[in-house]
Amino acid sequence: MKVNEIINHVEEGVYDPHIFKAVFMAGGPGSGKSYIATSRLLKGGGLKVVNSDDIFEFKMDKAGLDYEDPSVIYSPQGQEIRNKAKETTATMEENYLKGRLGLIIDGTGREITKIAKAKEKLTQMGYSCMMVFVNTSLEIAQERNLQRKRVLPAEEVEKMWNAVQNNMMKFQQLFGDGKFQIVDNNGGLEDPDRAENFAKVEKNITAFISRPPSNRYAKKWIDAETKAKQATSQQE
Repeated sequence: MKVNEIINHVEEGVYDPHIFKAVFMAGGPGSGKSYIATSRLLKGGGLKVVNSDDIFEFKMDKAGLDYEDPSVIYSPQGQEIRNKAKETTATMEENYLKGRLGLIIDGTGREITKIAKAKEKLTQMGYSCMMVFVNTSLEIAQERNLQRKRVLPAEEVEKMWNAVQNNMMKFQQLFGDGKFQIVDNNGGLEDPDRAENFAKVEKNITAFISRPPSNRYAKKWIDAETKAKQATSQQE
């Protein structure tokens, strides 16, 4: 993303319709969470995606390296690019937060401590947070992994899948009732047997991101920003 695009996002600030909302995505490799987040459940929502994978692939491609080859990914140069991608992502997130913009935080859900700290930080800033947990069987996860651009070793997929599954109930306790949604994606988005589940989750997410901020810190920030913009407008 270009610098001027980031600035424009920050300037949206108080006018962002989904201000002070954060949706955490969780799911193991091959669960389809990234596709669901950007193509179905949150499509057109205007939330800013925080995910270092896209930036990593862009930087690897720019460097002429194969981001589909594990031996290249885990090479010293590949890991250096991974770290730079994480730094770029952190900068983007920092700029989004300055404008208190709505966020999609896309991760596997393997590290619950990291997610809990991120949620606590956002809550203290005035954000309302929810999680969408995209669930699949291990068998489906392994099948979809083989169809990905970056295929992971089967044992790594199983390890990550087990870690995410073990965190499911912990996430439910962390985010609470109504703010923890499970999506059964074993059959994919077009599976008619799961259409009702998708429709219900989509409805709940839409209601969540459309709800006006109620946190007192959020209200205080919005009031201050609105007054500052009005004062600037009057001076022009």
